[in-house]
Formats: sequence, structure tokens, C-alpha cells
Amino acid sequence: MAMDIKTGRMVYLGYGKYWRSDDIVGLHPIEEGRGPGRRTEVYVSQRPEAFIGSRSERAILQEMVTAPDEIFRMEEARSVIGDLLDALQDLSPLLRRVLSNEGHFEVEKWEERLRALLSPPAEEEAKSQNDLFT
Repeated sequence: MAMDIKTGRMVYLGYGKYWRSDDIVGLHPIEEGRGPGRRTEVYVSQRPEAFIGSRSERAILQEMVTAPDEIFRMEEARSVIGDLLDALQDLSPLLRRVLSNEGHFEVEKWEERLRALLSPPAEEEAKSQNDLFT
């Protein structure tokens, strides 16, 4: 799949960090120590070390490429879902019980549904980094 980087677009990396799309030269998912606020190493020109982005590499890449407005609206929804999932994961056990017992709101079910929305389709997960260059 060919992707054209839209030049001059400001890409949100998370937690108030933005960078120009055409200056981003590499994205690397963080595997050890990954979590809220630590999802992707973002390599940019003019800097020897990577930024730590709080968004997934997929979300950052999709924002960098030229695409119809619907895709950007979808990506914003994906970002909101990720933020909501992070907030739900930070709820204390006491608040989870109160929400379940008093509000009939099953936090674990919603976390599962939200994770399913954010996970890529199964066939895309199977592709390796080397497949991108063949």
C-alpha cells in the first residue's frame, strides 16, 4: 500500500507534542514499558534522539498521510476511545464496584469493547516489518 505524506501537516504525538508530518522519519512501537504516555518512539529530522509519543504508531502514521476527511474524523474518534480506555483503566477498584453495583456500568465489559475497536484486524497483525519493503 502506498502512502503519501502530506507536507506541512502538524501531527499530534500526544500530551501536547506536535511535529510536522514531513519531518517525521521513523516510528517505532515501544514494547517494554509501554503504557499510557509511552506508546511510540517518534524519530524526527533535526533531533538525534526520539520523542516518546503517547499515541500508537498506527494513529500517528494515519494522521501523517493524505486521506479524505472521513478518515481524520475516524482517527479523532479512535483517539477519544483510547483516552477513554486509559481513563477507565485508571479507575480505582472501589469506584469500579460502585459503578457496577449502583450504576449497572460494567467497566471491564466496556474496556474489552473499546480494546476491540482499537485493535487492528487480525490479518494486519500477522504482517512483519520486513513485509513493508517487499
